[in-house]
Amino acid sequence: MLVLSRQAFDALVDTAYDAYPMEGCGLIAGPVDDPDTAVHFYPCRNAAESARVYTIDPKDHLHAELDADDRDWLITGVVHSHTHTEPYPSPTDIAQAPDPSWHYVIVSLKRDAPEVRSYRIVAGVVTEEPVRLDS
Repeated sequence: MLVLSRQAFDALVDTAYDAYPMEGCGLIAGPVDDPDTAVHFYPCRNAAESARVYTIDPKDHLHAELDADDRDWLITGVVHSHTHTEPYPSPTDIAQAPDPSWHYVIVSLKRDAPEVRSYRIVAGVVTEEPVRLDS
């Protein structure tokens, strides 16, 4: 299960809307001793500048890593939006999943209200995990 702070949840949804019609993206971080809790969201530039794929800007990734280290946090996952499709990893998302321990969060803007789902991707196998909001 992924536990998202309300602040992180609101920020990742806002990033998806702000990036529209392109895919928005960013990284989540939380306490080193609790990798299933995300207390912070780092919005990142989509270096692909695309409505179909995303690439976390390497400079933004580095800044997030450094800030997380300063706070004794760990980057525990990546977030991106799907502008017109279901909140399920695409074949490209699956092929590019860099870390089997990460949470892969997708915000779909296909319907009136955003849908947020999280997955684990290990060796190409996608498993959905529950998402719980924490205050």
